[in-house]
Amino acid sequence: MTENKDNGNMVERALLVGAYVEPAMRDEATSLLEELEELVNTLGVPVIDRMLVYHREQHPRLLIGTGKADEIVARAKEQRCDVIIFDNELSPSQQRNWETLAGLTVIDRQEVILDIFAKRAQTREARLQVELAQMEYQMPRLTRGWTHLVRQGGGIGARGEGETQLEQDKRRIRGNIDRCKRDLETVREARATQRKDRKRTPVPNAAIVGYTNAGKSSLLRRLTGADVLVEDKLFATLDTTTRKIALPNKQPLLLTDTVGFVRKLPHRLVEAFHATLEESALADFLIHLLDASQPQVMEFYQTTRRVLAELGADEKRTLVVFNKIDKVADDATLAVHRRHFPDALFISVQTGEGLDELIARMAEMADGGAVTCDLLVPQREGALLASIHRLGRILHTEYEGEAVRLTAVIPARLAESCAAFVVGGEGKAAAPLEAWEK
Repeated sequence: MTENKDNGNMVERALLVGAYVEPAMRDEATSLLEELEELVNTLGVPVIDRMLVYHREQHPRLLIGTGKADEIVARAKEQRCDVIIFDNELSPSQQRNWETLAGLTVIDRQEVILDIFAKRAQTREARLQVELAQMEYQMPRLTRGWTHLVRQGGGIGARGEGETQLEQDKRRIRGNIDRCKRDLETVREARATQRKDRKRTPVPNAAIVGYTNAGKSSLLRRLTGADVLVEDKLFATLDTTTRKIALPNKQPLLLTDTVGFVRKLPHRLVEAFHATLEESALADFLIHLLDASQPQVMEFYQTTRRVLAELGADEKRTLVVFNKIDKVADDATLAVHRRHFPDALFISVQTGEGLDELIARMAEMADGGAVTCDLLVPQREGALLASIHRLGRILHTEYEGEAVRLTAVIPARLAESCAAFVVGGEGKAAAPLEAWEK
């Protein structure tokens, strides 16, 4: 893993390399290399130089041809770099071959992302998930034979050599992987219990999803006052944070900030962070936040949609929101976004522009699936009456002896609890408040 010399660690000067095989891929490769530089800067490792390399075919030994490889090594030594970082995924054997050729540390984008996650994880669950992903990444890279540390079998009936150090390390990592998986299962069971408790009080839930650094944590803080870390860095926060807000129609809403997505997100991290990301799959609707100032915003949108599809959350009702419009100088750019996303909202968390419209739209989404019911509820059902007032929208109230007659818009999840008290049949589709006022 990469480490910084200022902290008594190893790496302080990096050369970044991005390789591509089709001339048409040059712009995308350039964009990915720029993003890799942001990722490396997030680790606190200075980037000394970048190289974009075109090669006609994949080479099994070094990914690229030996001529290009020699150029990269010469550039790294000329710039006195300590590490070469590839934007491309390197196999364990390719990584070994590069380190032998260069005499330097050589890592890839996956390892950079794993290092960032390791530094940013705060909760026990996130730390366990990162540890699991790191060990699964390291297992095939335990390549040193350590034959000089072979344990000799001694005594009567000895059967020769014992385990090599490599075998011991692999056995130890397998044991740690099993331990991590057990601990994660325990944490997930606790999370499932928390969700059950949440469902007993059926408050709708929205998850804020999007590409890393789109402003998800800033939006959560602005809307709820949540004390969450806000930094202009990739993967500034990894842990989910859920806070309750009261919408203008008095409907409470749980708002969850999720970990950001990134291009070439290692699959082992998608799997390891499934328990964290599944908040997206379990939400009633999604707020897909996009950075309007990013030239690659459409590609970021597609990346997030692909990861959501892996989680089974791509069919969720989704509110597309473009953030950071205060950073967009060209009105034509916003016009293009509006043409592609006619139902999207355009906001600035920094200035507050568009937030009122966002909150109003969130209230509409939270009402989705709500029903309007005429209810006759005995006053002894105090808990149910309290839930109706807290979670629903009361349109009319009348007291009849020991019962309360209500006309209310209630969430679909609460309708089941009220079914026994419905007057005149099943609940009907929720009508706008203005219709009742007429």
